Amino acid sequence: MKADTELKFNEPWIMQRADPYVIKAHDGYYYFTASVPEYDRLILRRSETLAGLADAKENVIWLAHNSGIMSQHIWAPELHYVMGKWYIYFSASRKDEIWAERPYILECLGQNPIEDEWVEKGGPKRAEDDEFSFEAFSLDATVFENNGKWYYVWAEKVSVGRQISNLYIAEMSDPCTLKTAQVLLTTPDYDWERVGFWVDEGPAVIKRNGKIFLTFSSSETGIAYCMGMLVADEDADLLDPRSWDKQRNPVLKSDESKGIYGPGHNSFTQDENGNDILVYHARTETEIVGDPLYNPNRHAMLMPIKWDEKGWPVFSYDNTLD
Repeated sequence: MKADTELKFNEPWIMQRADPYVIKAHDGYYYFTASVPEYDRLILRRSETLAGLADAKENVIWLAHNSGIMSQHIWAPELHYVMGKWYIYFSASRKDEIWAERPYILECLGQNPIEDEWVEKGGPKRAEDDEFSFEAFSLDATVFENNGKWYYVWAEKVSVGRQISNLYIAEMSDPCTLKTAQVLLTTPDYDWERVGFWVDEGPAVIKRNGKIFLTFSSSETGIAYCMGMLVADEDADLLDPRSWDKQRNPVLKSDESKGIYGPGHNSFTQDENGNDILVYHARTETEIVGDPLYNPNRHAMLMPIKWDEKGWPVFSYDNTLD
């Protein structure tokens, strides 16, 4: 039986794991990490198959500090292999200032991210001519490589009345340092990005067919949460905002007929047969008890990605594997 047949699509796959991130790594394993409901630790799962992650042992590789920085709101970890080493990019705040969210980095001292030691590298260092990055609420960093260059993309709020969350990009000089000043990629322009809060966050990148597709998530974390998308040519200047085309409408949103609400904060991977898979979180109920941010019922889900005639991804709850 193929591993694909064991996968569950568009239904809870790993329960109560928000901001899910899956990487099909060079060492032959799949790795999974996510935000846990307690927001107090970083976890990793490993499996030889994508389906196997659902029941894989969950390893705690780092615990929040008791006080000070990195003591509260441990959010949205991502595991990346950058320039020959494993890194985890995540964000955290402090118990005495819980909304002082900032990005942080862990580095693995060996090549086995489950068994080898992880060390704290502090926050990313901004470029010398950048006086703005990471001064305000910042989170959801992802990194990607294109044409030999590494890029860092993150969400950061600007202090104008009620804060607005934008997405920014910069080139990296090393896994912990930005080479260039921040460039604004997107700000909440449309009504679907402005429900409850004006938010663009949770960037994720997939490269196919000569294009870079950068998805992101918008609005408050309840049923209004949805996914948007930016598109650029892979040979374009990615630090030029004009290189990116923002789609007018969300590419994935709640669907009452499917019982899926608030889809977003996704990542991308492939199954064992090379099929592209969207990994995202969503809810299965409309009535959310308490603050949506602290309600634990955001579950990791999977969706096969189809590609249309122009080579763009199609995100649909009706997608199936051929």
